[in-house]
Amino acid sequence: MIEKFNHSQFAHCESGVVSTLLTHYGLKVSEPMAFGMTSTLSFVFIPIVKLNNMPLIAYRDLPKNIVKNIEKILGVKVFKKQYKNPLEANLELTKLVEDENKLVGLQTSVYYLPYMPENMRFHFNAHNLLVYGKEGKNYKVSDPVFEDVVECNEKDLTIARFAKGVFAPKGFIYYPLSIPQNIDYTSILRKAIRKNAKSMLTPFPFAGVRGMRRLAKSIIKLQNNKDNRYVKNYLTHIVRMQEEIGTGGGGFRFLYAAFLQEAKAYDLDNDKLQKASELITQSGDTLREFALSCVQAAKKLESFDAKVVASILIKASTLEEEAFKMLKTI
Repeated sequence: MIEKFNHSQFAHCESGVVSTLLTHYGLKVSEPMAFGMTSTLSFVFIPIVKLNNMPLIAYRDLPKNIVKNIEKILGVKVFKKQYKNPLEANLELTKLVEDENKLVGLQTSVYYLPYMPENMRFHFNAHNLLVYGKEGKNYKVSDPVFEDVVECNEKDLTIARFAKGVFAPKGFIYYPLSIPQNIDYTSILRKAIRKNAKSMLTPFPFAGVRGMRRLAKSIIKLQNNKDNRYVKNYLTHIVRMQEEIGTGGGGFRFLYAAFLQEAKAYDLDNDKLQKASELITQSGDTLREFALSCVQAAKKLESFDAKVVASILIKASTLEEEAFKMLKTI
């Protein structure tokens, strides 16, 4: 077991795990920087892709985006492996943390982690956590969504690592192998910011700010839907996809705004970064207001005003459009 391991609670699991791993292995990278440098902020609304018979709504890039891209962006060499055999995966994990005292990141299902409170358990297979040791049959776990470290039985963790379904983890494990000595952060940040701006301003109608407006239109259509159960499920699905899957819409915006603040230290256009950070923070606040309005509407469908609910999301899209048009010129 790593004797001097420092656990930290983070806003989001994958960016938090990557931040801790890099810092532990000698390269201090904050969570906002891990999130922003990999251009992970996003928005996608794809009605033809279904999750629990509801449209896919995402506020960040696909799972593993940070783990995969941090490697090529910073020049870090990362060990990454998936397994077909759970026994092999378990033996290798034990060897790494027990014999070699390594800190490793894992992808797991949320649902099968026994230390998760029951009201937080749902079938989401892209949760990231850290393992820093093992005592007997229990792994020492640093889960970034918890205030303190926890333990997880070998059997339960193996089940969580090999859950089936969308984003099946397949025992995915990762940790840095080598860290570069010299990193040109100014160039990296400029490219990352422009890339994220381009993705949020894409002409594709189901992504970026246009995707947000497309979701707003779908909410307006709910006003004439006579199936109250469907309307309620649709509204609560939006909230779950925004606020429970990862950090959520508002949380990701606050994280990106913090990244822009931190980027001001690297010879970029600080006035644009400051203004864009303020706009994206406002969008985060607006998205939280949007989620609350969806919850209230789902509870009292008789007073549901679809245009009012949709207008809040449109406001968030307008704020983000202004911010990313500015950031595109960094």
